[in-house]
Amino acid sequence: MCSVVRAAFLCSHFSRKATSLFSPHLRKMVHYQTEPRGRANSPDYRIYFRSSDGTCISPFHDIPLYAADQQEGDVPPKKIKTNEILFNMVVEVPRWSNAKMEIATKEPLNPIKQDVKKGKLRYVANIFPHKGYIWNYGALPQTWEDPSHTDEDTKCCGDNDPIDVCEIGSKVCATGQVIQVKVLGILALIDEGETDWKVIAINIEDPDASSLNSIEDVRKIKPGHLEATVDWFKKYKVPDGKPENRFAFNGQFKDKDFAIEVIKATHIFWKALVMRKKMKGEEIICQNSSLCDSPFRCSDAEARAVLQAVSVCPFYFFIFTKFSFFLIFFFWILF
Repeated sequence: MCSVVRAAFLCSHFSRKATSLFSPHLRKMVHYQTEPRGRANSPDYRIYFRSSDGTCISPFHDIPLYAADQQEGDVPPKKIKTNEILFNMVVEVPRWSNAKMEIATKEPLNPIKQDVKKGKLRYVANIFPHKGYIWNYGALPQTWEDPSHTDEDTKCCGDNDPIDVCEIGSKVCATGQVIQVKVLGILALIDEGETDWKVIAINIEDPDASSLNSIEDVRKIKPGHLEATVDWFKKYKVPDGKPENRFAFNGQFKDKDFAIEVIKATHIFWKALVMRKKMKGEEIICQNSSLCDSPFRCSDAEARAVLQAVSVCPFYFFIFTKFSFFLIFFFWILF
């Protein structure tokens, strides 16, 4: 324990912006900005992330798993329950939408992009009676389902992605939004032979957040929601010609304590991932801006270069070209 504290101290001493890999609880909550690149609804569309001070960051590696005890300015957030463990969630897909957006784990700085299969953008079908995704869908940062690890409960290996979250609150979030959630339970989906955990969580800003503290509370307060979740995951690939998905534990949800232990395990796998000495081939990109213990930490200049190499969002180009045309026309009339 002392060595961990010393490491964290030395790390913060040499770089104020660096975050110790082993002290996520101590980092204060910051506000994140998103920066689009490319054209929406196209294969080249990306959503990059910046911290509150403008530093280019990875939503996979730089946003802490554990939400902070305090927000910026030492203003306490709304308390839900004493000693409640809160997590940061990166929203990839807003509720009721169909585009399969996801963190690009194999691209520098891991922007959010729309998944592409066989050269076509992926959209989930509407599974009757549902429209698109039936929750705000996303991932917990700083987690990783290790494909080389076979889970002792599911008997399947991980799916090589951050752990997924289904946020069941009433608000429709935006792609790239970072919210604080309270974990309620977990579902073990077996997707094409891989373990694909689905965490059930609630946004702490939701009106029902104070009443929802367990998976049983979800059954009481949101009847039918859990059954719809199982049905959705079971059938969502059928319209693509694939068989129904199956589940571990006979499709039963495991409780909050079990879910948190799974999250902790995937956090440990992630720590090992970002501490590797080098990457092999087309593996996950671990480039980050804040992990002083990681050999993949990059400078601000290197992170900015990633964004500068990507095309600017056409909206800004449209504004620029229209403004330029106006200036040319103005001077032509004037002279």
